[in-house]
Amino acid sequence: MTTHVMIGSRFCGPPGAGNGGYCAGVAAAGMQGAVEVTLRKPLPVERALRRENGNGVRLWDGETLLLEAKAVALALDPPAAPSFAVAQAMSRGFAGFETHPFPACFVCGLARAAGDGLRIFAGGDADDGIVAAPWIPDASLAGADGRVRPEFLWAALDCPGYFAIAAPGETAVLGRMTAEVEPAVSPGARCVVVAWAVGRSGRKLHAGTALFDADGELRGRSAQTWIVV
Repeated sequence: MTTHVMIGSRFCGPPGAGNGGYCAGVAAAGMQGAVEVTLRKPLPVERALRRENGNGVRLWDGETLLLEAKAVALALDPPAAPSFAVAQAMSRGFAGFETHPFPACFVCGLARAAGDGLRIFAGGDADDGIVAAPWIPDASLAGADGRVRPEFLWAALDCPGYFAIAAPGETAVLGRMTAEVEPAVSPGARCVVVAWAVGRSGRKLHAGTALFDADGELRGRSAQTWIVV
């Protein structure tokens, strides 16, 4: 079956392209369990993209394949969640306060106002490879059921992984994200996002991320591969 989707300009990452985690979450909509999303090309904003549903999902811009998604198993054990207060303190070490490759990013951009961007600024002690940030989802992120929509949970899991693994001044884009989310997060709730470094292989950077709700319950996790530009 073929349908069309459009990535709104609000949900950008790099200029003119959709945030990788948000785009992955849009592609994974309706799929059950963990989903592996491979981003082949940047997804343009404000353009109708062809969505092919069959054995997984593919998004196309004309004849250009942008993204592929498929159901997989995900073996990933996140570290324990810090408290909201500890995450606030860790966030003060956000590397993006010094230099940021994409300041207008929907998830982690400093140029985005509260209520517009997610403003998830993951920081911490770089020596242990773990960063964290507090997050209070805005009411505009809710679906018809009153809960934060799954694509925004995917987005929240995205950028912290970059700040856990990238070296200072190193620009990288999301190449693959395997995630599983539980859409049980309420707008206005105090959440915590944690990310940790996994390893490096040439231009590929590997990280993990996790999202916890106000009660410390795990509501999302992801394994990521970033590609150094």
